[in-house]
Amino acid sequence: MAALIDPLSGAYPAAFRHFNPLPSMRVRTGQLTLLSLLSVIACSHGDQPVATGNNGGTMVIAVGGDADNLLPPLTVSDVATEVGSLIYERLAEPGMDLNTIGDAGFEPRLASTWKWAPDSMSLSFALNPAAHWQDGRPVTARDVRFTFSLYTDSTVGSALAPLVSNIDSVTVGDSLTAVFWFHRRTPEQFYDAACQMRILPEHVLARIPRADLKTSPVTREPVGSGPYRLVRWTPGTSLDLAVDTTWYRGRGHLDRIIFSIVPEPQTMILRLWSGEADLMEYLRPADLADLPKHPTLRTLRLPRMEYSQVLFNERDPKNLSQPNPIFGDREVRRALAMAVNRRAIIHTVFNDSLGYVALGPVTHALATFDSTIPQLPYAPDSAAKLLDARGWRMGASGVREKNGRPLRFSLIVPTSSTLRGQSAVLIQDMLKQVGVAMDIEQLEFPTHLHRSQAHQFDATFVTTGLDPTPSSIRQAWTTAAAQRVDGTNYGLHSSPPLDALIDSAVTERDRTRALSLYRRAYAMLVADAPGIFIYEPITVMALHRRLRPERVRVDAWYANLAEWWIPPDERISRDRTLLAEQQR
Repeated sequence: MAALIDPLSGAYPAAFRHFNPLPSMRVRTGQLTLLSLLSVIACSHGDQPVATGNNGGTMVIAVGGDADNLLPPLTVSDVATEVGSLIYERLAEPGMDLNTIGDAGFEPRLASTWKWAPDSMSLSFALNPAAHWQDGRPVTARDVRFTFSLYTDSTVGSALAPLVSNIDSVTVGDSLTAVFWFHRRTPEQFYDAACQMRILPEHVLARIPRADLKTSPVTREPVGSGPYRLVRWTPGTSLDLAVDTTWYRGRGHLDRIIFSIVPEPQTMILRLWSGEADLMEYLRPADLADLPKHPTLRTLRLPRMEYSQVLFNERDPKNLSQPNPIFGDREVRRALAMAVNRRAIIHTVFNDSLGYVALGPVTHALATFDSTIPQLPYAPDSAAKLLDARGWRMGASGVREKNGRPLRFSLIVPTSSTLRGQSAVLIQDMLKQVGVAMDIEQLEFPTHLHRSQAHQFDATFVTTGLDPTPSSIRQAWTTAAAQRVDGTNYGLHSSPPLDALIDSAVTERDRTRALSLYRRAYAMLVADAPGIFIYEPITVMALHRRLRPERVRVDAWYANLAEWWIPPDERISRDRTLLAEQQR
């Protein structure tokens, strides 16, 4: 069954209104002012794609950066996540309502069925006996056990390890039965077990020393169980995937999916306009204005599960054991946040309609969103007084100084993000008005990512993606995340009171109390100003009209790409040419 969404209604379809991770926590529709989807989104239609007559065709996706690696425990970049989701599978996937409490609505993937122990302290997954790796070996419960050990091994240093910390162990019942054992009962036990890990092949990875996994060729030559396999990865150019015609759930419709890497935004949009690319994830306001000139394209608008922020390094990048001489001071961080007019940034960069002021580590798409989260006001006069009080006095050059040190720092920004680049220039001027000198250092995406991960920055302009569950806050903001190798707490923020609040929220079984705890955690983060929460963008995706998108999930638009299709009578030369190349 398909639901046609009225592009003028301003309302989300039912599948997008109920992406609450805590049942009965509804995002009030009055808070949702995003434009609705301009597309036909199909409802669930079972395990297999629609019909064999729709098989064929190629989709080229234009992306701004390369993958970092294709081993899910170590994956950081968006492109690697998207590609990896087509190669590796989870035990189950959230349904279109994105419920993460209990197991209601979850769709089987590698697991056909599951069964809870009477005390809910263990959970057994029965694997699909037809599931197999792309080298022909069967998927077994040993692979599931191995996967858990890999994600949680400190030698591997996966940033996702905190998300499975409530799982005590995984045991093998028989070759097709994996049993998860938990430390304690929590609302999201099933989600943690079924969705936080992509299952990996033990026979491929076990022979590689875990300390060497990150640099091993296996991260570039994945063997998964999913609908697509990697054919070719040309660094900095493209990742080429071909359909696995033997996929146990029925082959995906598209023959090829190519991620074309185009770091320069203007070049990327030109490829879309010229027809060299079929899909571009994020249109800029200027691009959207030009879209009517290209009748072969249409848009798909989605709420976005991410926010962007200027993140401060609270440790000295030259000596991480020492506090940062500027950002180690909470009051200085607060003053800098108060000097930035975020609404002006939304007006200038997003033309008001394509983004929100970020209210903390949460977006409109999460049930824990609350428009009343206390914010630091835009108050440059108060910011100046606060800097004066902290000993940063205005110098003759117009830059504040303290003990002979100028109040100057560098902000690293990826060249692949026009939005962040434009926002950085505005922030630079706003800070200048209160006597703060901010230099902008533009870096290629891989370098920006490496510097952020290694904490080698004064401030970094980062985009943080969220899972459907608010518990993903653990990855970016807890002390435990700051202490992990390759963790995503890049600014090394540490607050025991915040840790306690987050832990209480994650384990709280009462929905109302959990909601209150999460919102208190958000308010505490905003008040501590570990960075400046700048904007929450709205996804405006452009795609060729011949593409038929199916079941587009808010948290991961690419989750059901195996179900997308192209009508045979609407295919272009690329659809036929690449298929012939594959068959040679």
